[in-house]
Amino acid sequence: MAVRRTAVNPVAWSVEMGFNQGELVSGHSRTLYCSGQTAMNSDGSPAHSDDMGGQLRLSVENLVAVLGEAGMSLSNLLRLNVSPPMSTYCSNTTASWRRDWAPPAWRRPPRCSA
Repeated sequence: MAVRRTAVNPVAWSVEMGFNQGELVSGHSRTLYCSGQTAMNSDGSPAHSDDMGGQLRLSVENLVAVLGEAGMSLSNLLRLNVSPPMSTYCSNTTASWRRDWAPPAWRRPPRCSA
């Protein structure tokens, strides 16, 4: 069976910058590789510069959009790295993630490093 690679871009600005939001590799199975998601609006402008929780929510919403474009959801994630800019934000940011977005099996204490 031939392997096929398909670009996944729920927004156009990343293509204009030279990268895809995700790459779907299919053949015998399907695997989606997502680029790093940040707090960018659909027009490519940064958002929530003074609100770490807002940045996390928008980043996850952007990830959900990439997954959705590939016919997937958060339940299909095998691994997710969250990199807050400062360790002092880590516990609040990951607590927000677990409360608002994480599948039930992922709702465990945060593991962060600066």
